[in-house]
Amino acid sequence: MSTTDETQSRRERTILYVAVGVVIGVLLVLALVLYRAADRTHDAEAKADELIQALDEAGATVSPSKDQIVRVLGDDGGATCADPNDPLNRATLQAQLANGAGGPGARPVISDRKILRGQMLIIQIYCPDELEEFQQYVDSLETDDVTGA
Repeated sequence: MSTTDETQSRRERTILYVAVGVVIGVLLVLALVLYRAADRTHDAEAKADELIQALDEAGATVSPSKDQIVRVLGDDGGATCADPNDPLNRATLQAQLANGAGGPGARPVISDRKILRGQMLIIQIYCPDELEEFQQYVDSLETDDVTGA
């Protein structure tokens, strides 16, 4: 095996490393300044207002803030509207409609009719094209007025 002799001086390498470091640092600062984690568009805020109003009309005692709704749902409904009729998403929902036990003690329960109302409102406002199929799924679930509220 042979090694080649270094042709650059230590000073030249240091200048190169410093220049690359400065360029990377400037790009990182620029990226942080331009990055917007919660792009607050007018549409997202309008839909958030509509959802808050719908929740109030549905009788919700506590509603999330407009800022929380915009951050979570954005202008497209976020994860709720990704594919609410996908079998995996439905299975996840059914797992949440259980007695809360883990493992072999987990049992499905008859949930209150109102428990899915919030999700239905989100789908109605953010992704109405998914509403009819999801409504049929919700109608197929066994629900009742179990909380008496």
